[in-house]
Amino acid sequence: MADILTPALGESVSEATIGKWTKKAGDAVRKDEVLVELETDKVSLEVVAPSDGVLTEIRAADGATVTPGAVLGVISEGASVAPAAAAPKAETPKPEAAPAAPAAAAPAAASGGTVPIMTPTMGESVAEGTMGTWLKKSGDTVEKDEMLVEIETDKVAVEVSAPVAGVLTIAAEAGSSVIPGQQIGLIAASGEGTSPAPAQAAAAPAAAPASDAPHLSPAVQRVVTENNLDPKAIAATGPKGNITKADAVNAISAAPAAAPVPAAAPAAPRADQPREERVKMTRLRQTIARRLKESQNTAAQLTTFNEVDMTNVMALRNQYKEVFEKRHGVKLGFMSFFTKAVVAALKEIPAVNAEIDGTDIIYKNHYDIGVAVGTEKGLVVPVLRDADHLSLAGIEKGIAALGKAARDGALTLDQLQGGTFTITNGGTYGSLMSTPILNAPQSGILGMHNIVQRPMAVDGQVVIRPMMYLALSYDHRIVDGKEAVTFLVRVKELLEDPARALLDL
Repeated sequence: MADILTPALGESVSEATIGKWTKKAGDAVRKDEVLVELETDKVSLEVVAPSDGVLTEIRAADGATVTPGAVLGVISEGASVAPAAAAPKAETPKPEAAPAAPAAAAPAAASGGTVPIMTPTMGESVAEGTMGTWLKKSGDTVEKDEMLVEIETDKVAVEVSAPVAGVLTIAAEAGSSVIPGQQIGLIAASGEGTSPAPAQAAAAPAAAPASDAPHLSPAVQRVVTENNLDPKAIAATGPKGNITKADAVNAISAAPAAAPVPAAAPAAPRADQPREERVKMTRLRQTIARRLKESQNTAAQLTTFNEVDMTNVMALRNQYKEVFEKRHGVKLGFMSFFTKAVVAALKEIPAVNAEIDGTDIIYKNHYDIGVAVGTEKGLVVPVLRDADHLSLAGIEKGIAALGKAARDGALTLDQLQGGTFTITNGGTYGSLMSTPILNAPQSGILGMHNIVQRPMAVDGQVVIRPMMYLALSYDHRIVDGKEAVTFLVRVKELLEDPARALLDL
């Protein structure tokens, strides 16, 4: 017998609530298989099976409150589900014996000639995901390590590849919800042991041309269909040669020159489109919506504004941008100057780099800066670690790598967690002014905006200067108005005189 125990829940966390069990009493379980999720006021924790066996007892039902070390359930080690079938066999030994043999033989055959495709672990506190579109059909032949499907979670997308070569059978269709450790399909190694094998032979001629066509996500498929694009003619820049939505949009401008045939289309652009269209929100979009509303409801958010004269930063950038790129292999942008200025200001006003935990304030002595990136799937905020130890080149390289990973859908969970302050640049889209929402549990976020030539009074004269509005949204529960204004003024000073940041003045 092995007890399933409530793990340590973290510093200052004394209890947790039982989420939904993934197994029932009497079910067979495998060692390290996720059995239940515990929810605390900070994080969600997954509890796994300590050994192989049968889950004989669940002692803490869904919704129950437990403390660290409490017994959640019991596993009979080394047992199997066979004893459950023993009772019918004793009652009617002769008639039941014949059906029992094929039933027992099925798992044996499956284990011998087939390999299951399991939902991988999708990261800390990720309890479920949504199946994307399978790149193959049941009965298709697949190669080892060939990508089969993408599972979308509320944080990242996880690719699932074929564990062996063989014939595919799909168990979880596109759009269904799955949990870590769940079987979503199986592969008959070398085409053995599954009924789809004959279908494969019949479908083989049709499968060949399908493999030539690139796989398109729903967003890309819509752009391609609406604009009569040829997917094979689109230059793909996504991961593993996938076509991104940006690739499809870029191909639209080239399409009319290559094929100016359809003349009837402009006559009625809305004729073949519905007036309304209902589309299910992706898990990422649902998470963005939930977190932003939670942030708005939890923090006492306030925004203070200032403006910065970008003349000196722009002059410095123009003077050294070519030499900088040749030396470091990356372009010199404005984000490195802003990051340097923000880190210096955070060191002077530590409350803006802090967070609230219950009745405590946690002051951070590290500076992990989140950089908001807009992607075709929604807004993500990857984190630039230890920005205070990076040079301008290091910051630019780090931000460029995070931005590319975000657009390619290749960010890891570690890259999305643990930021202490966030910078968002609405100016790239032409925004003149905005009030950014806090990225909880952080206490501050800086909004950059469009650079606009405006008349300014300088030394008693009106001159035209490149000006940018800055917006600092902050949590007024721990950041006072004086601190917020002082922080933003400090950022303004360091940007208007960039030598101060370089000289640590």
